[in-house]
Amino acid sequence: MLALAPLLDLLVVLVFAAVGRRNHGEADALTGIVTTAWPFVVGAIVGWIVLVVMKRLPGRSLTSGVIVWLTTVFVGMILRQVSGHGTAVAFVIVALAFNGACMLGWRLVARGLERRRA
Repeated sequence: MLALAPLLDLLVVLVFAAVGRRNHGEADALTGIVTTAWPFVVGAIVGWIVLVVMKRLPGRSLTSGVIVWLTTVFVGMILRQVSGHGTAVAFVIVALAFNGACMLGWRLVARGLERRRA
């Protein structure tokens, strides 16, 4: 599960970008999704680097999830701002809510499945 954790976090970011673009009537082309997602992908990678440096593994724990989630959004918003894209308050709130619900959500589901197996 540990090797799967970063991939699930990246999947959350890609879904966030795809859903956001669709909700705003923007083209669903892969390049558009990548353009929207890249700052948050970098943020998630930074979050995972923080986990490795802090030795806060496994990444499926809720504490690790909070670290990756907040780092994803914080770094993502900084990179969006630096690259000339919007960081409206409503967008920050949506990014926090969606990524938090999904990044912590899959961890809660995994925890429940692990307990059920035990």
